[in-house]
Amino acid sequence: MALSKKPVNGMKDILPEEMQIRDYVQQVIKETYRSFGFTPIETPCMENIANLSNKQGGENEKLIFKVMKRGEKLKIAEAKEEADLVDFGMRYDLTVPLVRFYANNANDLPSPFKALQMGSVWRADRPQRGRYRQFMQCDIDIIGEPSNLAEIELILATTTTIGRLGFKNFEIRINERRILKAMAAYSGFPEEEFDTVFIILDKMDKIGLDGVAEELAKEGYAKESIDKYLALFEGVSKAQNGIKYLADTLQGFLEPEVEQNLQEIIDSVEAAKTADFKMVFDPTLVRGMSYYTGTIFEIAMPELGAACGGGGRYDKMVGKFTGNDVPACGFSIGFERIILLLMESGFAVPMQRPKVAYLIEKGCTSEQVSKVIARAQEERVAGKQVLVVRMNKNKKFQKEKLTAEGYKDIVEFYKD
Repeated sequence: MALSKKPVNGMKDILPEEMQIRDYVQQVIKETYRSFGFTPIETPCMENIANLSNKQGGENEKLIFKVMKRGEKLKIAEAKEEADLVDFGMRYDLTVPLVRFYANNANDLPSPFKALQMGSVWRADRPQRGRYRQFMQCDIDIIGEPSNLAEIELILATTTTIGRLGFKNFEIRINERRILKAMAAYSGFPEEEFDTVFIILDKMDKIGLDGVAEELAKEGYAKESIDKYLALFEGVSKAQNGIKYLADTLQGFLEPEVEQNLQEIIDSVEAAKTADFKMVFDPTLVRGMSYYTGTIFEIAMPELGAACGGGGRYDKMVGKFTGNDVPACGFSIGFERIILLLMESGFAVPMQRPKVAYLIEKGCTSEQVSKVIARAQEERVAGKQVLVVRMNKNKKFQKEKLTAEGYKDIVEFYKD
């Protein structure tokens, strides 16, 4: 039977045209983040399965590609449960590996530590447009900064990057996990039910206020609690300042500093931003990861109907590894979604080196070929991209293909 030439389902081959754009985007991301003081790091593609399954990754923990034990450690006949067969897993995001990295190397790292990490992650998800089982993530994180300076720097660095890639009129939606909890408590939902309430709330953009009310009712929650809860969102939509409205309404349920903290972030970013976007307070923003403890945010592109990244504060996660909590906050760009949007918009990489193609006729002597290659080397030193290939029989078609690939200058060399 012939071997399969297609990639594994949910993964893809990347053709030269897309690879060129990916390289350019990575370059812009790295240069911009470095200008904000972020330091590149790298972590392994696999982690111990216990680290990945510690109930911090939300729904992603159901999507882990698990790695079986190897050699003498793999005893299938004696296995009674999955843990007897599995010891590693492919990372499903870059946050868990980063926190483990920090816990292992904290003594050798500055404080606060500003990390930049780019790499592939794997999720056993159902493949669909723009969603793959292997995909690139790009994260920046600040570990060791307890104040909202971390959020301000993360948002400014990320929006500056998005702006340099040509995106405009986008939004940074922002919320606070403590506001989510205070709204649920004020409405009378039991604390142990908060996560279920938030999962339903997270569907607001798809099913609307009435749909949320219907799903909450199906879960058996009291009508009084549901009505009180939804009234808060209606109040925010009518208020001139939604944050202040909730701070006033939720007195006794919400810490007073939350209002000031959020407002400072929004005001500081608006005052210092260089890209074309706006900050939007959104009390329906949940973010799925259970490890978030404070501020949460997301990049939204209303004109494109897409979200292109997000993040938040996770002050309790380092302590899972070390026993001592360390403040931490991160922002992840939706790299694959950005690449998809750029390609669909016909994006061309700017300021490319001039591309020259040398076509050498079959039958040219070794001496002639050597001269052509020497000339190509001189052109390369001068900053041009030079392709040296043999001339095809169908030269017209070959030149058309090269022109389509961006080779503006095509030079032909014939045998003497």
